[in-house]
Amino acid sequence: MTVYDLPPINATLNACATVFIILGLIFIKAGKKKAHIACMATALMFSAVFLGCYLYYHFHVLHVKFAGTGPIKTFYYGLLISHVFLAIVNLPMIIMTVIPALRQRWDKHMRIAKWTAPIWLYVSITGVIVYMMCYQWYGPPIR
Repeated sequence: MTVYDLPPINATLNACATVFIILGLIFIKAGKKKAHIACMATALMFSAVFLGCYLYYHFHVLHVKFAGTGPIKTFYYGLLISHVFLAIVNLPMIIMTVIPALRQRWDKHMRIAKWTAPIWLYVSITGVIVYMMCYQWYGPPIR
């Protein structure tokens, strides 16, 4: 396995995080708190492993250029910019959501979670879309 094998692994980790975020939201809306906690902890684990793999990949590969052209290139970079910006914003939000949950401060947890969850979901979904666009649909990327 080389560093160039990481992008599909990263996309898989993001997809798994997406599934568990959705399940966690379904469970909490159904009042199943233990299942919600288990799903969100699993989503957090997938996202943390993703972040480690992503940083390792980009530390070694540095820059990857999208191979698509025309309007799709504009769309791709717009999506990528929103994805990266919200991923950066979301990391401290996730931490600020988890800490009150660990302290069983459910009121505080719920206040921030209503903002954190949709952003986290968007970042996870767009991460998979960015991968598909860059490496599968319009790729391989230009290195």
